[in-house]
Amino acid sequence: MTSHCILERVAETQSTNDDLMARWRAGELIDPIARLAQKQTAGKGRAGRAWIARPQDSLCFSLAYPFQRKPADLSGLSLLVGLAVISGISQALNLSKQALHQKGLRLKWPNDLLLNQGKLGGILIEGGQAKLGDPSWMIIGIGINLQNVNTFNEAIDHEQKVATLDQLLAAGAVLPDTEWIWLKIVEALESTLAEFDQSGFAQYQKLWMDWDGFQNTAVCISGAGQEVIEGIAKGVDASGALLLASGEKMISIHAGDVSLRVSK
Repeated sequence: MTSHCILERVAETQSTNDDLMARWRAGELIDPIARLAQKQTAGKGRAGRAWIARPQDSLCFSLAYPFQRKPADLSGLSLLVGLAVISGISQALNLSKQALHQKGLRLKWPNDLLLNQGKLGGILIEGGQAKLGDPSWMIIGIGINLQNVNTFNEAIDHEQKVATLDQLLAAGAVLPDTEWIWLKIVEALESTLAEFDQSGFAQYQKLWMDWDGFQNTAVCISGAGQEVIEGIAKGVDASGALLLASGEKMISIHAGDVSLRVSK
């Protein structure tokens, strides 16, 4: 971990993303900050959706990170963050990435972690560039379900089942301390984000597709006010856009307020 990242821990806040976004808007950010909350009372996912988090059973934090790239040159960032989180989980649990893959850990375009098709975690990225020439400050929010999967599934009334990190462990094993998991993920993020800032997403394209949970699967893409598009997911291009084979066409879909679901 670099010596420039500030680590903050709070018992309770509404949203760690909102906390750091407020500092960015006020021009108060100087060095990267990772802010961990034991309890979030108004955690959020993409498009303003609520993020269900349970104290002791969830890991919820945000990282404010300055990129030298312009916001338009940060395509693929959410996919890259997913890869970094996998690296951090591997370090924290002392399990190889190959073992995690064999146990069913996958990524869902553009911003989810899955375990045997259950939602293990989510990524929310906000931020931007205050004025030309300034760094692009991106606030990267990450939520991971840690344990007590049945309690999560009872609290969430939708089709997507939930997964928890402890399901990756051998029977009888217990998760490491939550703060240890957090620190390992932050370390992986800092290292990977620095490389991404230098070289972009293209170098990670093939690696991301190794973890793609929907490659060659019939899916539908929906978004606010947009017509539903159906096709076969074919991975991502060098910018991180989803490649969708629809009829005779190959369509590139860029991350925004869109949802990917398996076609029925």
